[in-house]
Amino acid sequence: MTTIQDWQRGGECLLFAGHEIFCREQGAEDAPVLLLIHGFPTASWDWQQLWGPLCITHRLMTLDMLGFGLSDKPKRFSYSIAKQADLYESFLRDRNVSRYHILAHDYGDTVAQELLARQQHDVRAASIESICFLNGGLFPETHRPLLMQRLLLSPLGSLLAKQFSFKKFAAQVNKVCARAISQEELYNLWLLVCHNEGLAVMPKLIRYMVERREQRERWVGALIASDIPMRLIDGLLDPVSGAHMVARYRELVPNADVIELADVGHYPQLEAPNDVLAAAFDFWRLL
Repeated sequence: MTTIQDWQRGGECLLFAGHEIFCREQGAEDAPVLLLIHGFPTASWDWQQLWGPLCITHRLMTLDMLGFGLSDKPKRFSYSIAKQADLYESFLRDRNVSRYHILAHDYGDTVAQELLARQQHDVRAASIESICFLNGGLFPETHRPLLMQRLLLSPLGSLLAKQFSFKKFAAQVNKVCARAISQEELYNLWLLVCHNEGLAVMPKLIRYMVERREQRERWVGALIASDIPMRLIDGLLDPVSGAHMVARYRELVPNADVIELADVGHYPQLEAPNDVLAAAFDFWRLL
């Protein structure tokens, strides 16, 4: 396991909208660019088990989105999926990236959908060459949030966030995972959530669940209309976005390419990293 300290030492900070954003890059300059987009409520460290094998074949680029991980978490910022997509586009422009692949998870799936929608409507956008989705709420009608997530979105959200603890956080993660994540990994995830007073902004970040409903036509429409290669790699035992979400994906997405991980939950990259790597490399070999 890569420690948070080593992960941080391998990265740097960039400025976006006046805020410091932690980012990380590795791999040959002439290799295909792979953008890794993390989920809620964690950070780019989620990818640490995949990082070594992926950087052999790709130029990896990732960051902690605004409000997450080692990045700034301004309390008065109006968080939105669109602004997170703006951040990734700024990051890519700064690195002179014009073509790239995506590997996304959870909240990151929704950011990827927004980037895909922009590409379909704006020829100036950098070109997405393929997308691998891991478990996430691609369709608001199949998203089954935990009680804790629903409470964070409620008027009680700020009070609940103040009372959140590592024990409660670990219990929530364990509810959505089919394979146990070590206590050390869970504690590292917790440290990233708490960094820069992160608990205070969680009720604002969780509003992405409302955005998914409001922007359904745009984001689901982007999936249905996509003409780029896409693969869904999904842990079927995820109570939030598992087998029921896969069924909807097969129903709506033309020629759906799905890899089902039968005994895996919401965090495939942590629960079954080798299975994710195998499925992703197989997908890219077919491009």
